[in-house]
Amino acid sequence: MIRNVHSRVIAADAQSVGRLLDTLASDDDRLWPVDRWPAMRFDRPLGVDASGGHGPIRYTCVKYVPGREVRFRFRRPLGFDGTHGFVVEELDATHSRLTHELVMRTHGRDRLAWPLVWRWLHDALLEDSLDLAESALVPGTPPRSFHSGYVRFLRARVHNAEVRKELAG
Repeated sequence: MIRNVHSRVIAADAQSVGRLLDTLASDDDRLWPVDRWPAMRFDRPLGVDASGGHGPIRYTCVKYVPGREVRFRFRRPLGFDGTHGFVVEELDATHSRLTHELVMRTHGRDRLAWPLVWRWLHDALLEDSLDLAESALVPGTPPRSFHSGYVRFLRARVHNAEVRKELAG
C-alpha cells in the first residue's frame, strides 16, 4: 500500500484556503500550478462524478465538500488502484492546514513506474501546488519547492511523450 502525504500549514483562515480549493480545475484555478504542470480539467465543474485529470493521469471525483475536501478515484494509469485528494483543516482563527493525500496500490508495470517515475513527478507537482496556495494567501512567501535534475529530466520526457501522442492524433 502506498500512502503519500503533502501538507502545509498556511497563515490563513480555513475559509480562505477553502476558496482556493473550490477553484480547482476551473478557468480561475488558483491551487493547481498550471504554469508548470498540465492543467487539471474535467468534463463538468468540480463535483462528484466529474471525470478528467491532468496529463496522462485520469480520475473521477468521488467526494466533494465545498471549501473543505475533494477526493478522486484513479482511472489511469491502469496500474493505479486508489484515491487522492485535498483536505482543508482549520487549526485556529489564523492558520489552516492544506493536505494532499494519495492512497493506492499499484500493479503491473506501474509497480515499477510509481517509484521510478510517477512518485517524483507527483511530489514535485504537489509541493508546487502548496507553494502556489501559500503565496496566494500570504503574499511574499518564497516558494519552498525545488525541482531536482531528475525531476526536470522526467518532466521533459513525459511532456515530449504527450506532445508526440497529440500529434499522432
